[in-house]
Amino acid sequence: MSTEPGSAAIPGGTGEVVAFPVPPRRRPIASSGVIGMTLFVIAETMFFAGFVSAFTIVKTTALTPWPPPNQPRLPIESTAVNTLALLASGVVLFFVNRRFVRDGVLAVRQLVACAVLGTFFIVFQGAEWVALLAEGLTMKSSTHGAFFYLIVGAHGLHALAALGGLFWAVRRARRGALSAGAFSTVQVFWYFVVALWPVLYWRVYL
Repeated sequence: MSTEPGSAAIPGGTGEVVAFPVPPRRRPIASSGVIGMTLFVIAETMFFAGFVSAFTIVKTTALTPWPPPNQPRLPIESTAVNTLALLASGVVLFFVNRRFVRDGVLAVRQLVACAVLGTFFIVFQGAEWVALLAEGLTMKSSTHGAFFYLIVGAHGLHALAALGGLFWAVRRARRGALSAGAFSTVQVFWYFVVALWPVLYWRVYL
């Protein structure tokens, strides 16, 4: 006995074949990569929330002026410029997402610009660390230095990993092999890095 498309044939109790309709397969709300990355971002948000909370408690309960008088000041103004570069990369990535399907060539160019801005951020942060180390701010010099390198360094590692994802996306996009799901996964990670940094800048630098 033939069955219609979208139905399943199940033998009945009398030996007859009874056709039951098979419900259509639902389209997933998000790809497995996006879901996995979102769960990872939630976990990492809690991770950084713990660091920031501990830093805030130590800072507000310190018996001496904060930061310690014998430690170098953090470069607030120059890091603000670096912060703007990172935020700009997030804005560029937003426009890349809008043009990803309509104009692949322009999307690749903007994705490269986003990666360049991200590279600028990481290189600038590295130069900042070198300067602060030369001035005497280390993880052993004070609690301030320990928290600074722990929190900012953890963000730097995430930024470096997310930047690697951006360059991977650029390479795939140039070949025309970047799927929407993979691109969305990279976006979630980079947006996390971008959104987290202003919070860390506010709590650690200011």
